[in-house]
Amino acid sequence: MPEITEKELPPNIKPIWLKALTAVQTSNLAYGISLLQAVLKDCPGFLDGRKMLRNCEFQVAGNTKKKAGLFGMSGGGMSIMKLQSQAKKDPAGTLPLIEKELEKDPYNDQANDLLFDTCVKLELLETAAFALETVRKGSPENAKMLHKLAEFYISREKPMLASEVYNDIIKHHPTDGAAIKGSKDASARASMQKQKWDENADMRSLMKNTAEFEELEKASRTGLTREQLEERRDKIIEKYNLDPNHLATVKDLANIYEQLEDWHNAHSFYNWAHSLSNGDVALATKAAAMKDRALETDLKTLAAAVAADPENAELRAALDARKADRIAEQVLEAQNRVDQNPTDPQLRFELGTALFKSGEYSAAIPHLQQATRNPHIRTKVLLTLARAFRAKGMFDLAIKTLTDALADLVAMDNTKKEVLYEKGLIHEEVNDKAAALDCFKQIYEVDYGYRDVAHRVESSYT
Repeated sequence: MPEITEKELPPNIKPIWLKALTAVQTSNLAYGISLLQAVLKDCPGFLDGRKMLRNCEFQVAGNTKKKAGLFGMSGGGMSIMKLQSQAKKDPAGTLPLIEKELEKDPYNDQANDLLFDTCVKLELLETAAFALETVRKGSPENAKMLHKLAEFYISREKPMLASEVYNDIIKHHPTDGAAIKGSKDASARASMQKQKWDENADMRSLMKNTAEFEELEKASRTGLTREQLEERRDKIIEKYNLDPNHLATVKDLANIYEQLEDWHNAHSFYNWAHSLSNGDVALATKAAAMKDRALETDLKTLAAAVAADPENAELRAALDARKADRIAEQVLEAQNRVDQNPTDPQLRFELGTALFKSGEYSAAIPHLQQATRNPHIRTKVLLTLARAFRAKGMFDLAIKTLTDALADLVAMDNTKKEVLYEKGLIHEEVNDKAAALDCFKQIYEVDYGYRDVAHRVESSYT
């Protein structure tokens, strides 16, 4: 089954497509969704139509509150199981039914995974990738689905895209060894692909001499001591000085500085490598990560100096100024990402959080409210939103927001404890001691050692 473009739509489908465009442009999203589903039923390979459908569903999902089911899972699990069985027998006929499930929750991991598997069977490979990209957007912490997406890109000879996915996994799971190795391997394959190397060629013939090949082999080894890393760094610097514009050398040097935890130099060289690569997204991500680590390390060093010399007003002022600069920088970076992709709830959450930390509570609230449409981060968003309301003295709205968050939580995990604790503090602040104690008791019943709830609960009996 081929994937098609707008120009390739059949004559009887084009009028429906045009009506759908008009409906979307006039914000008649419900009508637009029904028309787009009709288009995709007859033309399942029309990827642009499916992307537009998903965007409409994202917007509609942001305006409806989804209740969590048993154990915090969204409903419809049995429907997905039935669809999985049906897709094995009739993949093409099951696609419209999968779309109906996604209309309820466009970020649903199981439904998107089933869409992926079904599209692979139908050889709708770009659509299959889109299904898992939706999971990546809605649940960036879902390592299992992101590994599946990265492996799919590798199988399709798209190592650069795979590298970006692996880097996303590492952001949320820094110790994921498979992702770390996958990122390195994918980056290497992408570099080879870019330079049109034949992977089956003898690597020694691609080197200027055997010594250079052995040097590359040595560089790939793990577990080097700091002295060995420094020795290797000095050799790469010699090569860099001979040709500062050689991309592979610059990347090697950046990687060595990263292993040495010299974050400032790692940032500088990853940034330079990004410039030389004509916009390699993976290198840009690396540069940003190194910059963050450098700034965080500077802050920790300065904080340690203040702790060692608490009477030093100059050091304390420098720490306060550095913290303020860091927060302002985070706001600016988050705002730039939102400007590039204003419909992404995750980016809205990051901007809202940055604004909250900077004390701009009123500015944070609308971004956090928009971010609640992503069910996978909804609880975290509501918690931050409640704290913004609390900071503005809007205690009734803060309590209502936390009540909404609790309605989505079943198991007494750390997230629920944090929401209950925050709610208890606000009840105390408005002198509703009974409601506050009820929140603390719920935590006390399952976790005696959580913060100071034991003292709060037990002191109420004396």
